[in-house]
Amino acid sequence: MTNLMDISSSKSIQARPYVIAEIGTVHDGSLGNAKKLIEIAKESGAECVKFQLHIADFETTRDAPMPPYFREENRYEYFTRTSFDIEQWSHLVEFAKDLEIDFLVSPFSNEALDLLRQLGMRRFKVPSGELSNKMLLEDIAIDFDHVFVSTGMSNYKEIDWAMSHFLEQLGKVTIMQCTSLYPCPTNQVGINVISEFLNRYSCRVGFSDHTRTTAAAILGMSLGSVVFEKHLTFSRKMYGSDAWNAFEPDEFARYCQELDFAYEILSSPIDKDSQEITSQSKLIFEKGVYARVDMDKGHEVTRENLILLKPNEGISASEYSKIVGKVLKRSVSAHSPLNWSDFK
Repeated sequence: MTNLMDISSSKSIQARPYVIAEIGTVHDGSLGNAKKLIEIAKESGAECVKFQLHIADFETTRDAPMPPYFREENRYEYFTRTSFDIEQWSHLVEFAKDLEIDFLVSPFSNEALDLLRQLGMRRFKVPSGELSNKMLLEDIAIDFDHVFVSTGMSNYKEIDWAMSHFLEQLGKVTIMQCTSLYPCPTNQVGINVISEFLNRYSCRVGFSDHTRTTAAAILGMSLGSVVFEKHLTFSRKMYGSDAWNAFEPDEFARYCQELDFAYEILSSPIDKDSQEITSQSKLIFEKGVYARVDMDKGHEVTRENLILLKPNEGISASEYSKIVGKVLKRSVSAHSPLNWSDFK
């Protein structure tokens, strides 16, 4: 498992990808569902699971407008129905600890932040919509060790304000490029922002992925992202605000695997001048110079006397012209390989 504290903020690839399985509220208020999703995340290769902590009375009015991708239930009622109490949260924290997978929560109010303190949690994620919440940021800056920051709805001025006034002094910050569209169209991913974040802030950079592919995350890794967040669900047919946009278990496992493959590729430069690993292939697939016809000792070789065949057992095909005009010092039969020692 990747230790997040060891992940460098450098643009070079120095650690395996740290994958966060965003469970959010797709558990639909079921502790059993939440636990099973943690198990799936662990089995799939994720290093961390993330939940959302909503306390409706301190987050939203009862008649707040609904996002376009979720209209089946009033948000106030949905948050109330699907929320866990402190005992259930504590149970989930211990369950994840037993499975040796990190546990992360996004609080959507100061009261939710207080609950995290009661649970003894020292790190969490600032949701996209809360980056302008000065009251929340003021409380965050007091005593939390590591904060993940989503930037899905913010411009650089807003991000700079939050980072400089409240977050950068924490020391351990991971700023996440994100576009708060569900799903995110490929032309709105903003992978270029990862490079800008690395130049702009002295912290780790991650990518909160709302696309339905692995391509964006792999490109993000190539630019220096070391943390990746992806929604996980049992099925996109499930009820809820995030399920239809999430990856199902087999897709999520493949996502983790593809990121590991990408890491191996990006962290394994090769020397094209070193032929050691391809020497056998070179012998098999490249051609050497062979006699096209029987030739007697003393014969002066012409281009027409030669044929280039696999394998390359003597003189390379690239050097055939060097033996044109040379005289054989032994007889050779058709289709036999030629060597430098065959010539005077």
